[in-house]
Amino acid sequence: MERSLESQVSQAVDAWLRWLPRWEPANHRGRVAPCRRCFGSPILSAAGLGSDVPHGVQHGLSTRVKGIVDHAVADYTSRNLPMLQAELDQQAERNRRRSYRPAEGLEPEFDGMPLDPDPEPGSPFLFTLSGLAAEEDAEIPALPPLSDAAKAALRQEVGLADDYANMIGREVCTILLHHRLRIQAAVAEYVEPQIAALLDDLTRSLDAPFDPREPDAPAS
Repeated sequence: MERSLESQVSQAVDAWLRWLPRWEPANHRGRVAPCRRCFGSPILSAAGLGSDVPHGVQHGLSTRVKGIVDHAVADYTSRNLPMLQAELDQQAERNRRRSYRPAEGLEPEFDGMPLDPDPEPGSPFLFTLSGLAAEEDAEIPALPPLSDAAKAALRQEVGLADDYANMIGREVCTILLHHRLRIQAAVAEYVEPQIAALLDDLTRSLDAPFDPREPDAPAS
């Protein structure tokens, strides 16, 4: 498993490095709520991507690496946790009955990101993607309820799956430490120059807040 994890992490970093040259700073208003996948992520800490790195850059790597952990946990669950696996299978079958699934099949850079932008104050949306998905989900019957004994057994298996996920996560973070130099070198090459250019533009706009060609500009 360890050698396999090393290969998977290396491939995930390679894929992220191939994507990074295409990254550009967002030109829209930032979101208020932090990303639950990236905020305080030990994966990003191990990769050396701190809070000074734009979230879009972080998200592409954290999603790819989290997928490795999720795959390992899914394999462990299928082999060792029959009750949890049965519950997951039922939920997957229920999800397949929905014809509208906007959060599925996304590229790693967008997987787990909010489906809708933050609304502008006083300008509500006519509809949202998440709202449409919730409406369709409400039309599908819920899964049958579990007995108290089944709930207790399921909680135990969920705890075992969480423990395994934490173990795999620690191993993945250890492996990521060996990739920090090339991750940071790529950030320095492709990300930092774009951030510096944005700051230069902001500085120039603050130094010259009025366009001299505008008729309402104050006289010097």
